[in-house]
Amino acid sequence: MSTASSGAKADAAPVAVVIPCFQARGTLRRALDSVLAQTRPPRELIAVDDASSDGTWEELQQLQAELGKERLRLLRLERNRGPASARNAGWEAARAELIAFLDADDSWHPHKLETQARFMQAHPEVTACGHARVVPPEVLPQAAPPAEPSVTWIGFRDLLWRNRIMTSSAMVRRQAPFRFADGQRYMEDHRLWLEMARAGCRIARLETPLAAHHKPVFGAAGLSANLWAMEKAELRNYRGLHRARAIGTPMLAVLGAWSVAKFLRRVVLKASGAL
Repeated sequence: MSTASSGAKADAAPVAVVIPCFQARGTLRRALDSVLAQTRPPRELIAVDDASSDGTWEELQQLQAELGKERLRLLRLERNRGPASARNAGWEAARAELIAFLDADDSWHPHKLETQARFMQAHPEVTACGHARVVPPEVLPQAAPPAEPSVTWIGFRDLLWRNRIMTSSAMVRRQAPFRFADGQRYMEDHRLWLEMARAGCRIARLETPLAAHHKPVFGAAGLSANLWAMEKAELRNYRGLHRARAIGTPMLAVLGAWSVAKFLRRVVLKASGAL
């Protein structure tokens, strides 16, 4: 276990890191080490076990024993409810001004929290912020990112076509009046960003890679392996927008066709081994 970034809380970023964990015993230390290696440590670190059965909870307890309860808080859901509910549980337990989410099988650039928190503090009008990420992790730059990374402002219509913010890149304001859809297991992050954007919240994306996925984004291990379940969830998200009159019937049809085309492309790429 890395001991980097174990400095005083006074130098901590005003961030609570929330790590949802399900059957993640084999990757937890890597994810946690990337948090401990931050140039500005988080004010809070919260891991939420989503009723794992592979020894994840025992591994979390061991990590807490090594780090101390003041550095790593643990929550455990009594039954498996999915990543949306696990993230919400950590969100509700947090006290810091900002919340950053890290999936237990991903990792961060050492400057991630320092860079992103600085941007969020400089832009109090921003509700949610993401950033670029890389696959595989070996290509994640180790040099310090630019002090002022290039920014893309993301609106509702931008998000309709694709998810522009992966959860391990997301930082949100704790007091934002939104949460992940409880119990939704696929495309729950996309749904949240759509709801925020539709309500007029400002959303930004920093165009510098500050996170790494240790598996392909689609078609590998984990929830993303179930391409059809992801597709159905995206279509349900669009139908929900249509019921709420956020999009009309012609747009629903166009988005549905676009979504199916993306799904078929992913199926072909997975079958060919290109994913």
